[in-house]
Order: sequence, then structure tokens, then C-alpha cells
Amino acid sequence: MGYQKLGLNTGHRNAMLRNLVTSLFRDERINTTEARAKEVKSIAEKLVTTAKQGDLAARRQALAYIYEEKVVKKLFSEIAPKYADRPGGYTRVVRVGRRRGDAAEMVILELV
Repeated sequence: MGYQKLGLNTGHRNAMLRNLVTSLFRDERINTTEARAKEVKSIAEKLVTTAKQGDLAARRQALAYIYEEKVVKKLFSEIAPKYADRPGGYTRVVRVGRRRGDAAEMVILELV
């Protein structure tokens, strides 16, 4: 689903992105690198747009991507209604500086 390889093979990359999206919806904010945040942002935006439909097919699509059923319930009952009148732009990226070990640009990705 993503566009950058992020230095990982396909299965590992897809699992990592699914984990990050699940964490984003569960905690409503995550700390990650800028490259990963860009990938997660596009996936999360699409999932919120799907959840705004609110039908069974949309719920099953979300369940196919998000690991935890509780998180899908939260997405459909709390997060999607909050953005009902918003046409897009559900996430925000805030830069927080560079990581000490490898100087990777770190960001906070959060739901608006």
C-alpha cells in the first residue's frame, strides 16, 4: 500500500505499517520517523474516509487491515463521527528533532 521501501522486505514493511496504523488509532498519537509517518499518514487518512461510510463493507475492509478489533470499534464509533463534516486532513505531523543514535528526523503523528 505504501510507496517507500523503508529498508524492509515487503512482508515486514506491511506488518510494520499495519502495527503503526493500529497504534495511531488506539493511542491517537505516535512517535516515529518522518519517512514512516508519511506512509502511515496516507493509509490512516484512507481508513478514516472508509470508516466515515459506516457500513458493514467498510467495517470489514478496516478489519482486514487493522489488527485489533477494539481499535476498529473505536475507529467507527469515536474517530469517524468526529470527522463527519471534515473532507480530509485527519492527521498532523509535528517535527520533534533528530534521533540521537542515527540522526533520523523524528516526528509525532497525531489525529487532529
